[in-house]
Amino acid sequence: MLYSEKVLDHFANPRNVGDIKDADGIGEVGNAKCGDIMRMYLKIDGDVITDVKFQTFGCGAAIATSSMATEMIKGAKIEDALKLSNKAVVEALDGLPPAKIHCSVLAEQAIKAALADYFKKQGIDPTPFVGDINTECEACHGCH
Repeated sequence: MLYSEKVLDHFANPRNVGDIKDADGIGEVGNAKCGDIMRMYLKIDGDVITDVKFQTFGCGAAIATSSMATEMIKGAKIEDALKLSNKAVVEALDGLPPAKIHCSVLAEQAIKAALADYFKKQGIDPTPFVGDINTECEACHGCH
């Protein structure tokens, strides 16, 4: 399985690893059966994501996509973070093997889950903003 230099770099030197004790939004997605679990922590000021951290239990591609996704939304407005697609994460990493695309989907869903948590804490129904979030990994056929 061939990985791009960017994937290898984000795996070996992941950015924004850890947690945020007083996070404004926390989202967790994944499935213990497949082995990939991602947790995203967001700090939000006004409508800007001022800090983001992640904890990922999973393969190198899961760690790399989490790292890249956090880099892409740090400092972004909420509305822009909501538009982040797994495709954009994959492109930013110069591609992923087909069997690992689900990792980028998990990264996108983890961000949406954290934003949904933020909206709920603000007393706002998150569904119109984030849609339905799938917190279970459905693409676990043979990835580990």
